[in-house]
Amino acid sequence: MTKLEYTFKTDTLFKMLFVQHPHLLKHLVATLLNIPLESIEQFEITNPALPPDNLGEKFCHLDINMIVNGQLVDLEIQVREEGFYPERILYYWAREYSSALSEGGHYESLPRTVIISIIDFKQFDTPEFHSEFCPLEVNRHELLSDKMSLHFFELQKLPTEQLTASNILLLWLSLFKAETEEELAAIKALEDPVMEQAIKAYEKITITPEFREMERVRSLTRHNEASALHYAESKGMEKGKQEEKLTVARNALSQGLPHEVIQSITGLDLETIKAVDK
Repeated sequence: MTKLEYTFKTDTLFKMLFVQHPHLLKHLVATLLNIPLESIEQFEITNPALPPDNLGEKFCHLDINMIVNGQLVDLEIQVREEGFYPERILYYWAREYSSALSEGGHYESLPRTVIISIIDFKQFDTPEFHSEFCPLEVNRHELLSDKMSLHFFELQKLPTEQLTASNILLLWLSLFKAETEEELAAIKALEDPVMEQAIKAYEKITITPEFREMERVRSLTRHNEASALHYAESKGMEKGKQEEKLTVARNALSQGLPHEVIQSITGLDLETIKAVDK
């Protein structure tokens, strides 16, 4: 198996590919929302820019915002489980939904707002790889409003049976899940024209200097974030160990043990023990 240098989950590639090839994005969205492609009469990407100056920022979010038949649709890819993901998605939905209300506008004019998340980790304790959430009454399951729709596609739960060209949803998601050249080749071998176009676009973009520079900046940012997190965690562990030693020292002092004995027990220096004994 030959591991891919970049995958469809690479956020810079994800944004570049679908912004530069909106017909592929339109096909993907229609598939994920399970609506006929020909039913999409209005389709607009509202955040097509990829500002290089922001790529190195910690919270630069490379999602794709669209207007699809009057609906606000936000599509994002998430590779790492960073905790509180459902809460994060609720925040994104609330931000998109509330920002659509113009000053002096009426609540009924607020658009249906849809968040689509393709995630490379297991979020829900169910075998299904697709989950959709909307506000329902707890007992009657009555829909409160159709203005909210949250879709989650969990790549790690995709079925392992052999792919066929007839299941376009699994083809798209398998494209995102692919980690090796052999997996991409298997999808391409099915000769689905849309998959062939997507893979061809992927191959062209990944060799461009523009993409490689953008990905270098993003990779550096991710590395710096990981290093900062490791440093903070190690400092937190050191602080915790120190507090534990001080607690032991205080207890030993309350029992009248000599400073030298406490030093041998805790490893604290005598000056620290004397300071605690004051």
